Amino acid sequence: MSFWICATCAVEHAEQVEVCAICADERQWVPADGQQWTTLEELAAAGYRVKVKEVEPDLYGVTSEPGAGIGQQSMLVRTSEGNLLWDPIGYLDDDAVQAVRELGDVAAVIASHPHMFGVQVEWSRRLGGVPVYVSEADASWIARPDPVIQTWSGTLDLLPGVTLIQPGGHFPGSAVVHWAAGADGKGVILAGDTIFANPDRTSVSFMRSYPNRIPLSGAVVDRVAKSLDVFEYDRLYGNFGGSIPVDARQVVRFSADRHAAWARGDYDHLT
Repeated sequence: MSFWICATCAVEHAEQVEVCAICADERQWVPADGQQWTTLEELAAAGYRVKVKEVEPDLYGVTSEPGAGIGQQSMLVRTSEGNLLWDPIGYLDDDAVQAVRELGDVAAVIASHPHMFGVQVEWSRRLGGVPVYVSEADASWIARPDPVIQTWSGTLDLLPGVTLIQPGGHFPGSAVVHWAAGADGKGVILAGDTIFANPDRTSVSFMRSYPNRIPLSGAVVDRVAKSLDVFEYDRLYGNFGGSIPVDARQVVRFSADRHAAWARGDYDHLT
């Protein structure tokens, strides 16, 4: 066996350790019955499959059924000079690789933050050794080192009209992608859960931990929102199928201001 997968978060590890560090962190959780490990072979035998579906022109969602680990939806962005695989899921097989290849050559694999690392190195290897970009600020969370991994910080122009940005917040290296051609040219943000698309589709959230309900400060939330001000965008996609279908730029600003107001105590009279 060349690597192991944490059954809780589906992040690949070069070896079994006592506990997955990502799950032991206050932003995640270890199951009550303790650390569990699995492999691609075990997941395949259990009936896991990968589904690829069009979300909008040149944007595809990649999921596993059932969901591996945290169960995120990866996003595949197509451009004239190669594709981006964003927030890679924690499972793949030959059919999945073929389906992704049929949409064009993948030029980069990138996770928004360590919870979304999935089997990023394995995706790279099966896709021909393409670069895996990991934020320098979050590189210490890599549990399966490999020469395909490259670190970055700040901003990175990946492909035509595709820019990687590091707002931080959820993790110091938490990232989003701006895709200028998305939403019929109005612009799209692939937000991971750096900025979480709420179920009401008219607001977003900003958290240090989503499962453990640890908030960020108003100042950090304002910084995250302002980091996107230089970009035009109308739509935002999260990493679990949620989206802000229209007016996403205004929604992010409104939600950041609302978060900061509640954190300051402006609305304590309502509690």
